[in-house]
Order: sequence, then structure tokens, then C-alpha cells
Amino acid sequence: MDSTVGLRERKKAETRQAVHEAALRLVVERGFDSVTVEAIADAANISRRTFSNYFSGKEDALLYGEEQRFQSLVEQVRAQPAELSAWQALRAAIDDLQREMEEPEREWALRTRLARRHPSLLARQLANHAALERDLAEAVAGRASEVPSRVLAAGFLVALRLAAHLWTEEREARTLREVIGETLDHMERPFT
Repeated sequence: MDSTVGLRERKKAETRQAVHEAALRLVVERGFDSVTVEAIADAANISRRTFSNYFSGKEDALLYGEEQRFQSLVEQVRAQPAELSAWQALRAAIDDLQREMEEPEREWALRTRLARRHPSLLARQLANHAALERDLAEAVAGRASEVPSRVLAAGFLVALRLAAHLWTEEREARTLREVIGETLDHMERPFT
């Protein structure tokens, strides 16, 4: 029974990833406004109904990779040693995550640019960020900090979002990791 559940979950994850990749590819080729859910479903070789089982719209399909990174970030924060302060745990988690994952620069840049131009995508992205803020605040609650965990999590996410915008405005002259590191260095002074 466990192997069946494991296989089923793995297949669901593979389908979500395939739909996400199809959505990104089509948006790059055709532009956000020209891509329909039906086109994404066709490109991922699934039905429209199957698409709806996984995502509520093309915005969710496009942001799936970002949501996966968010979950990984929260897990990394929770895994940090208890003696680290809240800010130190956040910094260590993002550093660990960036070392573990390939630099998602092209995809990150695409999402950042798209969200700036398309209100529906920006709205969905901001909703995801609000959920991440709550999860990060819970993950650092109880760690040493003179700043409330919700404020700290919000400040951390603002710094990440600002770094992504700066990086795309620079036309990716430096790595995203460098821009995030520099932005967090500036941000952390009041928190340490």
C-alpha cells in the first residue's frame, strides 16, 4: 500500500512539474496573454480537466516552481540549529537553499518580469508571499530576536523581492545569489 501511495504522489509531482514547465515554455514563446490553460494542458499532454485537478489557472502553473522553493525555504529554516537567532536562521536557510539548488535565474527573471506586467500574476504571487510570510514567521517563532517574528519574516521577504527586482533591472549582470546576499547584508543591520 505504501509503495502505491508513494508512486501516486511521485506521479502527481511529475505531472505538476510537467505542467509548470509547459506553462513557462509557452509564455516565453507566445507571451502571457496569448497562452491559455487549454494550450498549457495540450503542451503537457494532459486534459483540461486534469489541469484543473492540479492548478486553478495559468498563474498557479507558472508560479509552481516558486512555491516549491518557498516550501524548501521554510523546511530549511526549521532545520537550522536552535542556537541561531531568527535572522541568522533565515540567512542560513537561504544560503543553504541556494547552494543545494541550481541557480534558477532564467525562470526567476521571467516570473519577476511577468508579475510586473500582469496584475493577475502579481496578485497570485502576492498571495503566495503572504502565505510564505506566515510560514516563515511560524518557523522562526521562539528563536532569539528583538523583532516580532511576523515583522522579521516580512522584512526578509521584502529583501528577497527587492533583490529579484534589482537583479532583473541590472539585466542579470551579477548572479541572483550575489544580489540577494548584498540586499540581505543591508537589511540585516537592524536585526543583528
